[in-house]
Amino acid sequence: MSIKAITFDFWSTLFRDAHGEARWAARVKAAKRLTGAKPDVIREQLKAISRAFGKHHLQHQQTLGPEDAVRMLGERLGHEFSEADTAKLVRVMGGTILDHSPDPEPGALEAVAAAAERLPVGLISDAGISPGSSLWALLARHGFDRYLRCAVFSDEVGASKPQPVTFETAARKLGVAPDELLHIGDLEPTDIVGVRRLGGTGVLFAGINPRYLGRTTADYTFLTWKDFTGALPVLLG
Repeated sequence: MSIKAITFDFWSTLFRDAHGEARWAARVKAAKRLTGAKPDVIREQLKAISRAFGKHHLQHQQTLGPEDAVRMLGERLGHEFSEADTAKLVRVMGGTILDHSPDPEPGALEAVAAAAERLPVGLISDAGISPGSSLWALLARHGFDRYLRCAVFSDEVGASKPQPVTFETAARKLGVAPDELLHIGDLEPTDIVGVRRLGGTGVLFAGINPRYLGRTTADYTFLTWKDFTGALPVLLG
């Protein structure tokens, strides 16, 4: 099938993670204020929760969210949060990324704009402690929203990549069949495997995460967005 729409990943594709430690510090500070627990203890438990999120993601191909993080933290600290305190900490857990945000990868916005000049464009991203709503706010802050016709987040569809529903939902919103998608991301097991299982075209972006260079099943590989933008005429035929 020909390519009739293009979707992008978020993490380590359009955005390069930055200020991660500042986000953890803000979460620890908020939790200390509400629980009185020692910062080192809170940090240790939050790191353990992050690992538990990753394990759940791998085993169930679903993502937990900020509400789960607060619940798990309360269980680990032996603290029962009030409804009001739960809401406060959920907002910090999920929203601190907006105060200490990742940076757009150089050339990413131009690449999305160039793709949108040719075909419908969307985003497919796994979420986590930072929910899809926060990631969308970052996309809008940096101007990506004007080009994206849809954004599919794992916490909103109830499954993460490589589950077919993530790609099928994006394809439906873009008005194409799943095998007409070209999806570009940095992870072989989720981005590339997911789209290729449905007959679509997989593009590995290895400019931030080079882990799968030389051992990917992707149809194409790029190290910079400038290279991707320049190759669009060939990719799309």
